[in-house]
Amino acid sequence: MLPSGARMRRSTEFHAAIRSGSRAGRPLLVGHLLVRDGITEPPRIGFTVSRAVGPAVVRNRVKRRLRHLAAGYLQSLPAGSLLVLRANPPAATASQADLAAELGQVVRSLLRRQGGAV
Repeated sequence: MLPSGARMRRSTEFHAAIRSGSRAGRPLLVGHLLVRDGITEPPRIGFTVSRAVGPAVVRNRVKRRLRHLAAGYLQSLPAGSLLVLRANPPAATASQADLAAELGQVVRSLLRRQGGAV
């Protein structure tokens, strides 16, 4: 599970990552990664699941599934980075394996753009 300290909660962090970070998209997920230089705090991950994905029960299920999968990528993210994962409507009916595969592709693509390794 994603540790509490690794979750993004401030809207300013979400806005900064979405507006200034790199973007990588797939049919199920879109990721935005902002690597902040000079910040030594651990990386944070935030989730955005809109009403287009489904009712509250479905949106919360998608967020739980993404939180579980994203925990495995915390060690590969640079210190101080902000990662926002936005679920697209097909994520509601996707299998866990499909979500995991697309999350891996999105994170690898974002890290490649930042010059990092996975």
